Amino acid sequence: MELKTLQFTVTNTTSGHKIGTLQIARPEALNALNKNVLQDLKLLLHDLETKRELRALVITGSGEKAFVAGADIKEMEGMSPALAREMAHSGQALFQRIEDLPFPVVAAINGFALGGGLELALACDFMFASTTAKWGLPEVTLGLIPGYGGTQRLARLLGRALAKRIALSGEIFNAQQGYEWGLFAHVCEPAQLMALAMKQAEILADRAPLALSWVKEAINHGGDKTMSEGLKLEAELFARTFETKDRLEGVQSFIAKRRPNFQGH
Repeated sequence: MELKTLQFTVTNTTSGHKIGTLQIARPEALNALNKNVLQDLKLLLHDLETKRELRALVITGSGEKAFVAGADIKEMEGMSPALAREMAHSGQALFQRIEDLPFPVVAAINGFALGGGLELALACDFMFASTTAKWGLPEVTLGLIPGYGGTQRLARLLGRALAKRIALSGEIFNAQQGYEWGLFAHVCEPAQLMALAMKQAEILADRAPLALSWVKEAINHGGDKTMSEGLKLEAELFARTFETKDRLEGVQSFIAKRRPNFQGH
């Protein structure tokens, strides 16, 4: 698989589990999401969904200036409403596939995460940010609105009031503000970012894969339901773990006071 705008590598943890690192590689354009990047993401996601070898994935941007500075605005000039609608649907579907990956995804935000870049990060399970991170949804300053899920995911994550403050103002915020509002799970110095993100990914990679995927399903899909419906979903997924060998391994290792060896079945 040849990827022109992405760099993808796989490393093994000390336990022998595979962690993927995905780097958006357009530093000359601050890693902006153009058609080529989105096409490469589709190809890579198909491969990840098919092989299912990874236990965790870290997404970051190349260079020191940007995670992803946004969508490529030049490609929007002269775009018709019909093509804009198609673009939004395509981008939303792509980021939904990232959210629905069966393993945890950590965004390591190393600079600008604006517009489509923030929307990409919001599709991840959680975000680590360097102190140099700058983030926001500045689309309204261009006469646009977020189109890749930003209004929906941000409101679900931070609440409607903060989501409106961010998206209506078009302001660019710093890493500390993102941490205080609960957007970022951790903020660190730039030199520490990838090491800490990979350490978190390694911790996640040692957990039971099926249990992780069902936790994601319970949280991602339960939040759109009533409390009683969400609890019913949780109970069903809880019961499903009792069909797995990993559940038995987890219980037996706990009783024997040894490290579990989860195999994902």
